[in-house]
Amino acid sequence: MTVHDFTVSTADGAKQPLSDYAGRVLLIVNVASRCGMTPQYAGLEALHREFGERGLQVLGFPCNQFGGQEPGTDEEIQEFCSVNYGVTFPVFAKVDVNGPEAAPLYEFLRAQDGGDVRWNFTKFLVGRDGAVLRRYEPNVTPEEIGKDLTEVLG
Repeated sequence: MTVHDFTVSTADGAKQPLSDYAGRVLLIVNVASRCGMTPQYAGLEALHREFGERGLQVLGFPCNQFGGQEPGTDEEIQEFCSVNYGVTFPVFAKVDVNGPEAAPLYEFLRAQDGGDVRWNFTKFLVGRDGAVLRRYEPNVTPEEIGKDLTEVLG
């Protein structure tokens, strides 16, 4: 099983098979708009723009499980990301990343590396084949991931 075996919900309720991203390197991030780490959106967008043509795809998954820091609706979250950070990478429907209601994708990601997600802006680097390569805790900024992306993208 790989990340490509999952289908997720877009912010407008459509279904998005992650197999559509096969052949791309993914950076999957649980995001929040009212967190001290929210400015990482700018760094994630910079990575998306810098490495996108080389095969990187950033995928954001809003989550309200940590301090209630993502209380908005999917529509409000989309507007926040666009207006405040110029986000052009996909930000999907809000999900739980831990617990009994966790999205199946996050159950899989957690099982691969490190157990429960501990806070907003935990990042999972996924290879072109859909295998999880590395997990970055929230304090690792997008800028610090650039070196690893250069190696993985070739």
